[in-house]
Order: sequence, then C-alpha cells, then structure tokens
Amino acid sequence: MAAFPQEPEFKDTRSTEVAILLVNLGSPQAPTPVAVRRYLKQFLSDPRVVEIPRALWLPLLYGVVLNLRPKISAQKYARIWGSDGSPLLTHTFKQAALLREALGKRTGSSVCVEPAMRYGDPSIVDALARLKGAGYERILLLPLYPQYSASTTASAIDELARYLLRTRSVPEVRLVKHFHDHPAYIAALCASVREHWQANGRPDKLLISFHGVPRAMIERGDPYLSECNETARLLAENLQLAEDQWSLTFQSRFGRGQWLAPYTAATLASWGRQRLGRVDVLCPGFVSDCLETLEEIGIEAKETFLSAGGGQFHLIACLNERDDWIQALTTIALGNLSGWVSAGCNADQLGSTAEPSRRPAQSPAA
Repeated sequence: MAAFPQEPEFKDTRSTEVAILLVNLGSPQAPTPVAVRRYLKQFLSDPRVVEIPRALWLPLLYGVVLNLRPKISAQKYARIWGSDGSPLLTHTFKQAALLREALGKRTGSSVCVEPAMRYGDPSIVDALARLKGAGYERILLLPLYPQYSASTTASAIDELARYLLRTRSVPEVRLVKHFHDHPAYIAALCASVREHWQANGRPDKLLISFHGVPRAMIERGDPYLSECNETARLLAENLQLAEDQWSLTFQSRFGRGQWLAPYTAATLASWGRQRLGRVDVLCPGFVSDCLETLEEIGIEAKETFLSAGGGQFHLIACLNERDDWIQALTTIALGNLSGWVSAGCNADQLGSTAEPSRRPAQSPAA
C-alpha cells in the first residue's frame, strides 16, 4: 500500500487558487445520547482538551463520563436545537457563505470559504481533502476562536498538521492565531451591546463571560487568560463603563479541579442574593450562539440568577451573521491573505466543487 494517498492530477494553473478553512469547535449530529456520546468521545479524547495523563483519564472517560454525560448533554442540546439543526453548525455555515460573498465584493475576485469542525462533521480532514481535490494550493486556516488557547486553536492546527503528514504534495498554508484585540472585532461586539441597550435600556451590570479552562493550563504558559482580560478591557473601555458596571467571569467548568475564576454561575447567584435589578450577559469568546450561550447562559444561568432573587436577565446574542461582524471577519481574513488574493482565483472553477456538504442528522441507531 502506498504511504500517501493518490494526488489529484497536477496542473500549474491551480497553484494560485485560494481557500479559507473556517473552523469552529463542532457539534453532535443530533440531540440524542448516541450522537452526543460519539461527539464527546472525540472531543474529550483530545489531549489538548484534557491534559490528564492518558493512563488516568481514559479509564475514567470510558468507564464513567461516556456512560453518564451523553444523556444529560443530549437533553441540553434538545433545548436549543433548531428546525435546521445545531445552532453552531447553522451559524458557521451562514458565516462561511457571507464571508465568501464579502470577500468577493471587497477584492473583485473569488475566494473559496469552506467551513469545518474540529470535532464531528464536516471534519477538518474531509474539508481539506475536498479543497485539495478541487485544486486549492493556498489555504488559510481561520479558527473562529478570538482568544487563543492550546485547547482550541492549537487543536485545530494539530488536525491540519496530521493531514499534512499524510499528504504528498503539501499546499501552502497560513494560520490565524487569534483576533482577541482586533479593532473590527471589538467594534462589532460594542455595536451589538449598544443596539441591545438602545432597544432594552441599560442593565445594572454587564457580565462578560468567557469559556473557562483549567488553571493549570495558564500556569503552564497558555495565553488564554491574558487575551480574555484584554478583550474585556477593550470592551469596557469602548463602552465607557466604570469599574463597578461590569465584571469578567468564566463558565463551563468541567470536573472538580481548579478552573479560571470567578465562576459565572457563582457570580450570578451572588448578584441574585443581592437583589440586583438587571444583569446583561455577553459571551465574546463565542462568535456563534451555541450550547454554551443559549443553554448554559440563556437557560441555566438565567435560572440561577432569578431563583436567587435577581430581577431581569438578558443574554446578548453572539455576533452570528451581523453585517459588522462579517465585515470584521473579512478584514481579518484579508490581513492574512496579502499576496495571495491579488493572484486571483478562477471564479468559473469554484462552483460546487468545493462547496461544503452537510451530512443529515443520524438516528439514535446509527
């Protein structure tokens, strides 16, 4: 058997075709225990996500976590599942289509934008294979994680590297590490907050909630905490908030270890007991609404705040398909495509050859 898969027929004219691989975390294919177990197995098996030694973690994962958590998580997914499927997948596909359109308007040329998921489908490997088969030899990996962490951005890069290790004719590749302080990203976030306040009035507190990570990751040199702090600082500064008008917290703690604090749930419970009149929550680490925003914050965190005695609770939507966000994403992409886009892409060859394909949700018996 050959060490490397068969390459597409080589043509010199293909060398200037450019594609963006727009990567998000991923989602189960259906809100069922079987589909969620399949997804969690891949997600929680990643040593970038769980840094516990494999000999200790894998027996716990297969013996306990994957037997208990899928049913609970499936119920959570079912609460936010849309008629067109996973919100995260839906938003990411829409963002990819809008980004491609915006790039065309800004450059006068066509750039393929292919969505992919680090876990689940469409996978990074499958997306890269489609791009390679369609002749794309210049690929920009653009993870949709504003703040860098080894557990997110680096994991996506790992998957890209694994694909390249099995490829005979390796394409040119560029990487976007982060955009936590990019002016266009910050401006889009601030605009979304201001619009919410114009429509609903201002809260007593703005809570800026990021996904948490184990404290040990930061102690080992991960820049995630620093980048979250910088995003929050820039938001508060641009929104002209006093120190007592906002707070930074971390959500999605998993396990009993020490994670980044203060915790979002604990903070909201405390504010509820203080009878705070209204809190608005913004989750700038997510550019698409998903389980962590719609269910964990929009349902669970809201209940925590209200049941503790708080007044009104507002979740500010993620950037999703906002025009200012799509323009910001276009600016970020163009900043990393210098020298490539000017070479041009043949619009006649784009069409359906590298269009993303979505697999239908699998039944529990799949």
